[in-house]
Amino acid sequence: MSDNELGRFLRERREATTPAEVGLPAGSRRRTPGLRRSEVATLAGVSVDYLTRLEQGRDQHPSPEVLNALATALRFSRADRENLRWLGKAASGVMCPAGHMPGTEVRPTVRALLGRLEPGPAVVLNRLGDVLAATSGYEALFRPVGLFDGRRHNILRFVMVDPRARSVYPDWGRVAEGHIAQLKSEVRRGDPHAVELAGDLTVLVGAEFTERMAAPGGFPERSGVELLAHPEVGLLRLAFEVLDLPDADEQRLIVHLPADETTRVALDRLSGRRPGALRAV
Repeated sequence: MSDNELGRFLRERREATTPAEVGLPAGSRRRTPGLRRSEVATLAGVSVDYLTRLEQGRDQHPSPEVLNALATALRFSRADRENLRWLGKAASGVMCPAGHMPGTEVRPTVRALLGRLEPGPAVVLNRLGDVLAATSGYEALFRPVGLFDGRRHNILRFVMVDPRARSVYPDWGRVAEGHIAQLKSEVRRGDPHAVELAGDLTVLVGAEFTERMAAPGGFPERSGVELLAHPEVGLLRLAFEVLDLPDADEQRLIVHLPADETTRVALDRLSGRRPGALRAV
């Protein structure tokens, strides 16, 4: 990669974006059909000088907030935002943050516990929301909705980034706020990996994420009932309990139970078990 891939990407996208695409008049004295630096700077809330330095590669450390503002100003697609965030991290030399890595290994006794919870949906997450282990019942529930697509299975990324999540969770806003509250608690502790994830979501999602992160208060829900619109068995009402594993693991076990008879029958069908294998709470 060249020394200024980020700047070149921003310049090319600015020059390829017409005024009409961002709601500006075309005017009569344009030398190119694209946007002027001053127009992008105004839309993004940055100075023309700063945008010039970014495009020329004289500043290679833009914050996630600046990248989000530029992506919003230029009407970037989700794929464009992914590319912009990657280029921003590569330019600044921060592809992997320093600090204590989130756990990825699940203790044998915890895996044995998951086995005892079959055919119920249960999952072990690390402090960032990465899926580390799950029952077959959990996979049967969440694989069809898209959580297990791709290489990294992270519940917060799925909820915030995957457009399918808005249909999967009828009460999407509440679900999003619950997962963001968990991330907030890690950011407040100074976890650099949580800060990095928050930066990713700032660029990829924009205001829907940043406004919730900036809102005061908010604590992760430890129990409750969650609605899930499953593509194969319809609307489910899932009671959940969140159980923290020992501090050294920094992991949590989430167990789902059917909250009504309709959901119990649907979960039995998904798991391929005999009717009544799961009891409604």
